[in-house]
Amino acid sequence: MPTVILTGQPVPGSSIESELRSLGFDVHLALGAADTETLLARVPGEHRVAVVDARFVGHPHALRLGLTDPRFPLAAIPGAVTAQPAARQALTRAMARENSAGGGTALAVDSLADRITAALDADGADVHRPELGSLVAAVPADPQARNEARQAVAAVDDEAVRLKSAVKARDGFVTTFFISPYSRYIARWCARRGLTPNQVTTASLITALIAAGCAATGTRGGFVAAGVLLIASFVLDCTDGQLARYSLQYSTLGAWLDATFDRAKEYAYYAGLALGAARGGDDVWALALGAMVLQTCRHVVDFSFNEANHDASANTSPTAALSDKLDSVGWTVWVRRMIVLPIGERWAMIAVLTALTTPRITFYALLIGCAFSATYTTAGRVLRSLTRRATRTDRAAKALADLADSGPLAEAVARGLRSTARRLPGFTAPAVALLGGAAVVATAALTGFGGPWPLVAAIAYLLTSSLAVARPLKGALDWLVPPFFRAAEYLTVLVLAARADVNGALPAAFGLVAAVAYHHYDTVYRIRGDAGAPPQWLVRTVGGHEGRTLVICVLAVLLTATQFKLALTVLAVAVALVVLVESIRFWVAAHKVGAPAVHDEGEPA
Repeated sequence: MPTVILTGQPVPGSSIESELRSLGFDVHLALGAADTETLLARVPGEHRVAVVDARFVGHPHALRLGLTDPRFPLAAIPGAVTAQPAARQALTRAMARENSAGGGTALAVDSLADRITAALDADGADVHRPELGSLVAAVPADPQARNEARQAVAAVDDEAVRLKSAVKARDGFVTTFFISPYSRYIARWCARRGLTPNQVTTASLITALIAAGCAATGTRGGFVAAGVLLIASFVLDCTDGQLARYSLQYSTLGAWLDATFDRAKEYAYYAGLALGAARGGDDVWALALGAMVLQTCRHVVDFSFNEANHDASANTSPTAALSDKLDSVGWTVWVRRMIVLPIGERWAMIAVLTALTTPRITFYALLIGCAFSATYTTAGRVLRSLTRRATRTDRAAKALADLADSGPLAEAVARGLRSTARRLPGFTAPAVALLGGAAVVATAALTGFGGPWPLVAAIAYLLTSSLAVARPLKGALDWLVPPFFRAAEYLTVLVLAARADVNGALPAAFGLVAAVAYHHYDTVYRIRGDAGAPPQWLVRTVGGHEGRTLVICVLAVLLTATQFKLALTVLAVAVALVVLVESIRFWVAAHKVGAPAVHDEGEPA
């Protein structure tokens, strides 16, 4: 149980002790620094501990923000400081120094908690200080100041601030104006009934899967129900994050579930639409798979660009300055956010078109919209990269190498090409990745199924992809290498399945690409959570992007169309089992050992 040490002489009429207990803390009283240090030593090392000045006056939500957020090992607000187990030693050292200095007494004008915070800063500790905005957090020095602080507390609606802060600071137009105005109240309703964000996330997944099932019926009533349920699933998807912010229930497992389930919901819905269309005699599996490939590649572009520039020095460019200038004009902000077709706009479009039109029209609109937004965002990022004078770090190069997902074949060939790669121009990596990928996809599309040429192209792709990663990915455009690899692998599977021209080949290809895409998304989420890439044995087991592409081409050469369909199905099941079991094991274990909570407030997905 988390513990608070309330320091100093209690103030008559103060509600601080009851407020701390309402936040789940076990409260102990200490008259000065010596008592505080003694009580601190008695708190079990695996518990969160906080030191709060007994004279504290402020909003309960200010205390909640300062003392209960699980994302930060150390946090402080005026009059209060807290440490999680990972930062316990730093807090203990700062407390010991204050006590040995003899500065802490019950009559001191300054606050012991604030002096501890200052000592932590002097030690170089990373102390998080939440943005309080209009919330009050103060340690009044005299009765008049206390009365003024209490009046300031009464003048601000704590609950209104809490509800407002539950909404993501940067979100899409549809989410901001059509979902969040009421979903935040659903989040509060859930919090008051003890529901957790993970439970709401699971409810959102179940709702989306039911929507996919309704779409799979192929009836007009099923399509209408699917559209309505997809919107309901998105409302719950917004609610889970708002509930996490409202009640500060962040967790490593929750962040993974939220991100993973978003992809599972959308791609399962694509499959449901394709099944529904097939019931009506229209085969749109190629469109469904194309939509999944395009959407996944869009995400990889986002992830790779952000990782490449995560900690780049001299991170400026005229393009970025123009973007910031456009964001300073109100209406352009919303236009730019809608152009990128974030999840709110995308799901709203899919839901409306599902209810009113056909799956084929829905996929055409989705492909056109995503292609336009991908062109817009990628072109802007290329311009930024070309005009930016920045030095990429080893960390960024390592992240891009992990995102590339090179297998044992590419690694072995790359070792022999390192000296050659060092003599080539800086644009070599993305150029050869693009050319090699385009060659294997074009060859598969333009030659007959079963011929040897896709295999020849796959061998050439092995060589070009090995050359692309033969030196650290620190070039201005090297962040394009992972998305080029993703497009090459996924499109090769799509084209060969379509060229097989046998019933069931494209659904099998959809399953295989979905399993591989999960592996690539999981890699991203681990890197974002500072957990590193998946283990090397997993990458080697599933072959790497070049190994899987080569195997698919070999199977297309050696097998009949029917046998190729069965092989795709077996591969899809095998890859899914391996990556899912290892991923679930990793994230559950990380959650159990108390890995730092992760929460993404970046661009809408």
